[in-house]
Amino acid sequence: MSDNNPQKPDLAAIRKRIDALDAEIQRLIGERAQLALDVRNSKGALEGGAEYYRPEREAQVLRQVIARNEGPLSDSVMLRLFREIMSACLAQQEPMKIAYLGPEGTFTQQAVYRQFGHSVQAIAMGSIEDVFLQVQAGEVDFGVVPVENSSQGMVSHTLDMFLNAEVTICAEVELRIHQHLLTHARSLAEIERVYAHAQSLAQCKHWLKANLPEAELIGVSSNAEAARRVRSSPESAAIAGAHAAEVYGVPVLFGNIEDHVDNSTRFLVLGRKLLEPSGDDKTTLLVAGSDGPGALFKLLEPLARHGVNMNRIESRPSRQGRWDYVFFIDVDGHVSEAGLREAMAELEGEARMVKVLGSYPRAVLGKLPEAD
Repeated sequence: MSDNNPQKPDLAAIRKRIDALDAEIQRLIGERAQLALDVRNSKGALEGGAEYYRPEREAQVLRQVIARNEGPLSDSVMLRLFREIMSACLAQQEPMKIAYLGPEGTFTQQAVYRQFGHSVQAIAMGSIEDVFLQVQAGEVDFGVVPVENSSQGMVSHTLDMFLNAEVTICAEVELRIHQHLLTHARSLAEIERVYAHAQSLAQCKHWLKANLPEAELIGVSSNAEAARRVRSSPESAAIAGAHAAEVYGVPVLFGNIEDHVDNSTRFLVLGRKLLEPSGDDKTTLLVAGSDGPGALFKLLEPLARHGVNMNRIESRPSRQGRWDYVFFIDVDGHVSEAGLREAMAELEGEARMVKVLGSYPRAVLGKLPEAD
């Protein structure tokens, strides 16, 4: 029987070529690291890592990575590789300090690494408020907090913190969220209670009703805290991500138990300075209208008239009086662009308050990255 297969590649030759490419890649990474040092030296002595890190410039670099990518690696893999290279180069002298909603093992910690790479010092905070305060006080370079889930909506406490905190939105991160059932129990029948953050309980409510209808559902401060609680409690289970399972040493009994397959969470990166345009930006406004008929229309009409596309609007109590509200508005574009700048000038004449919470790069996505 004849062999019609084409001649197999020479394995020794392939390995030799791989070794040569590895050496060249390593040389080029070293060259890039030296250039990063040159950039740092050209800027001179600055106050800290936040002064050297430019989210808008990084977004431009990562967009180019996607534009150049011809496979076989996916966009998300290429983005992760380049982000780690950039992270290591930036951290040559001192890693940036990034506060996040902890404890260790939360999805917010994963968002930190997606945005900044692993060459940073990730500092767990006990609350969203603590993250805001650490950024505002200059104790950390940046902070990361959750702001929205695709199935459960906005994180109201994050929005409320913007009413008084003096911070600026510098970037956004979007992650596909997979929820897992973590437990030392050998079967569902052995599980008496389930610990999880309230958001995760809501994201998995149909699965829980179908598979653990008799189990007690207990809300805790985070999914990482849930995983910590079940480490030595075999009759208990936690809903958390794979990273929390690894950190706290609790096996995954069932994976991907979220009710919606496209379950995603959006996080905000907090800093202290308004960024320059990146070329594909969003702006978040905090607006309060005057009382009377048509108040909301008067806030939105200038945006429409100047061709500013609105992505989202959320209302929250202003805490200034009964039934008094403020509006969080996400729009396309940078605040320096003509249309938005002109619309804001009109808004300031109609509203009792207009505050730019940040103009920042739109999340750089190939395939939506998944939390580990």
